[in-house]
Amino acid sequence: MSFETLKLLLVDDNQHMRVLLTEILRAAGVRKIVQAADGMEAMELMRRQTIDIILTDLSMAPMDGVDFVRLLRHAPDSPAPYCPVIMISGHTTLRRISDARDAGVNEFLSKPVTVRGVLGRLTQIIEHPRPFIRSNDYFGPDRRRHQNPNYSGPRRRSLEGPLATVLD
Repeated sequence: MSFETLKLLLVDDNQHMRVLLTEILRAAGVRKIVQAADGMEAMELMRRQTIDIILTDLSMAPMDGVDFVRLLRHAPDSPAPYCPVIMISGHTTLRRISDARDAGVNEFLSKPVTVRGVLGRLTQIIEHPRPFIRSNDYFGPDRRRHQNPNYSGPRRRSLEGPLATVLD
């Protein structure tokens, strides 16, 4: 897979982690990499340029990665609410992963990061994009990894339109 045309945004308050991720991405062929030290800086950068995929840390200050993704997905003035997001964290408790998923993260990558892990998540987002879902309490990529074509219950999602929506 060629990553040369992608424009990625790295959001992490740790400069060393941004350097490590940049080196991994450059070795994989990514040529356009933009960096931000926190979620607010990332939102400002995204207002000025188009970003294809975001890689963000979970634990940052003053705005952590989960709050950043919530802002990205829900703010009325969000520059890219549909932009795919890979959350990176050393905090891999079920609660933290669920919080990230429920905020609208596409993929989760645990630290320490590996070349294989980073490239695997990028490939997953590109080759197997999940439709976005809008419901009363969630907006983001479909949280289900597997579709059951035989399910015909009252909560079956519609496959029509630009967004898959929950049928009531």
